[in-house]
Parts: sequence; C-alpha cells; structure tokens
Amino acid sequence: MAHDRAEVVTGAAVLAAAVGFVVYAAQGAGLTGAPESYPLTASFRSVEGITVGSDVRLAGVKVGTITDISLNPQTFFADARISLRKDILLPTDSTILVSSEGLLGGNFIELLPGGALENLEPGAEIEDTQGAVSLITLLLKFVGGSSDSPDAAQP
Repeated sequence: MAHDRAEVVTGAAVLAAAVGFVVYAAQGAGLTGAPESYPLTASFRSVEGITVGSDVRLAGVKVGTITDISLNPQTFFADARISLRKDILLPTDSTILVSSEGLLGGNFIELLPGGALENLEPGAEIEDTQGAVSLITLLLKFVGGSSDSPDAAQP
C-alpha cells in the first residue's frame, strides 16, 4: 500500500514538472497570454528576410510582432501589419526599418521613436519607412567603386 502511494506521488511530481516545462516553453515562444497590443501599419520597398511572426524591436527589446505582410498592387510596396504592445506609445514621426542582426543573423523590424508630442493611434500608418538593404548590392557597389561618389578623383 505504501509502495503504491509513493508511485502515485512520484508520478504526480513528474507530471507537474512536465506541465511546468510546457508552460515555460509556451511563454518563451509567445503562445500564451501576451500583453494587450494594438495594430499599426507600414509600407516598405522591400521586406526581404521578414515574415509573419518576425520580431518588432525598440532599443533591442521585443515590443511586437509582424502579423501580416501583403503586396500592394497599386504601389508595388509590401504592406506590413504590426502588433505593438499597448504600453508602447510611439510618436507620430517615428521611423520603422528592416534591420539585420549581422552578416549571419536574421532580419527584424526596428522602431526608432521620433520627437512629436502626438502619438500614433491604433491602426495608424508609420509613414517613415526604410526597407531591407541587400548585402550583395552593397558589396557590388563597394567593389565596383561608384564614379558618382564625392571622393572620386577629378581629372
């Protein structure tokens, strides 16, 4: 009888530990009750490397996610929908850009707050955007040496 009780207690402890690990993993993956958020939109020339679920960061801290990306057939820009934490109030003149974690790292969306006194309302569009910069294009410009640069030798 005491042996059966020990097995039940041990089984319950293992089960409780497993549930704890699942809850911890779900919180890390952002699957549980995230803080309340509000939507914003932005149009980018290029969102290369960004997908639905990509991080939106402010000062290196994750404050939101990309919830939708679609091609605008009129402007040929990528329209992105962003879910931003409710406690983050961005000024109306803020900038949003596609950033990279380095040469081998992934891309994310970075927010640069402006200095306006008014804040963006839910559903508003961030007007000042910078799309992804292709590393290959930058390398080709560097290696090819653009003749229209101000440092080019004059005859």
